[in-house]
Amino acid sequence: MKTQVNGEKLEINIDRLMGRLQTLAGIGGIAGGGVCRLALSNEDRLGRDRVSGWMRELGLQVSIDRIGNVLGLRSGTGAGQVVLTGSHIDTVATGGRYDGTLGVLAGLEVIATLNDAGIRTRKPLGVGFFTNEEGARFAPDMMGSGVHQGALDLETMLEVEGIDGRKVGDTLREIGYAGSAPVGTFRADSYIELHVEQGPVLEQAGVIIGAVEGVQGISWTEYRLSGTSNHAGTTPMALRQDAGYVAAAVGVEARKLALEMGGSQVATVGVLELKPNLVNVVANEALLTVDLRNTDEEKLQAAEARIKEAIDRIAAQEGVGVSSRRLARFEPVAFDPQVISLVESTARRLGYPVRRLPSGAGHDAQMFAPNCPTGMIFVPSQGGISHNIAEFTRVEDIKAGADVLLQTLVNRAQ
Repeated sequence: MKTQVNGEKLEINIDRLMGRLQTLAGIGGIAGGGVCRLALSNEDRLGRDRVSGWMRELGLQVSIDRIGNVLGLRSGTGAGQVVLTGSHIDTVATGGRYDGTLGVLAGLEVIATLNDAGIRTRKPLGVGFFTNEEGARFAPDMMGSGVHQGALDLETMLEVEGIDGRKVGDTLREIGYAGSAPVGTFRADSYIELHVEQGPVLEQAGVIIGAVEGVQGISWTEYRLSGTSNHAGTTPMALRQDAGYVAAAVGVEARKLALEMGGSQVATVGVLELKPNLVNVVANEALLTVDLRNTDEEKLQAAEARIKEAIDRIAAQEGVGVSSRRLARFEPVAFDPQVISLVESTARRLGYPVRRLPSGAGHDAQMFAPNCPTGMIFVPSQGGISHNIAEFTRVEDIKAGADVLLQTLVNRAQ
């Protein structure tokens, strides 16, 4: 399926793109075909070296900013702001090979395709990958793009401690990616990100391309519960101060809340740690996280209030203390109507079934949306599985998404 741009027939080279995806997946590869490339780890350093190396091979001007974001820029025939694409290359501990990396490497494939065709767009083009999008090692997620676009404070983020007690600023210096480019001032002409859906909607609908309308609001909170350790056999139930019980009850309340609210509301207890974590001892400490998401800000606030009330009530009944710490909070984001329409019309022109849908996951794109026209392109995730070594997207769907990205970027840049 080919289209014309400036008299040239353009489509991406799927073999080249899949080769790069496979190479990058091998850096931090784990059993079963998955990837563990936590942000600012040695594996992340090696991945950054490889991707920035590809950028330079393609003739891009590469810069690294103070939070470690890497941008590769290709000049245009005229002046103007950069038409930007990209995503992230960090993963969760048991991640797949397409989450984030597809958007970055498809962006490089767009550049390679234009290089091969000898086409220079009027506006400059850029490809970026942004630090700690996942938030798996350091909270909050979307850290690099948030700092890049001025939504998060640089100095505060450099002092963030990860799950291993290491600070962002220290690890950036250790892996050689504490750059000098300024942050918070870069404004693109537009930002368009290709990503796997990470959900089941497109596959179930038999649709290849998703024109993403926006991103759900996200609320992450960490709770610490303090009770009293005691003998599991000799302590009567009515006399316990069981932090483990309260933590378990919170998980049940979170599920109940999401089901009762319905719509796009989801709730997840993703981290749960007990101390002393012994089979015959009542837990005196519990640490847990609650992840709440909704496309509606008022409903998200209502969910936050309800879960806080439930935790306070259950903890008080059990005589357990509660302290909390906000890890991340982002309001729902709507993407640019013209960009959404452009993705939709481009997919149809190329002959691909397309539908509009919101994103249930957070993405770097949401950090760009307040500052420039922004949109996303989704391709199906088999079984709706992501953040899992079994994550899979068909080659033909990857090519479709990359071709839509190519034509969309060229349209914006011309």
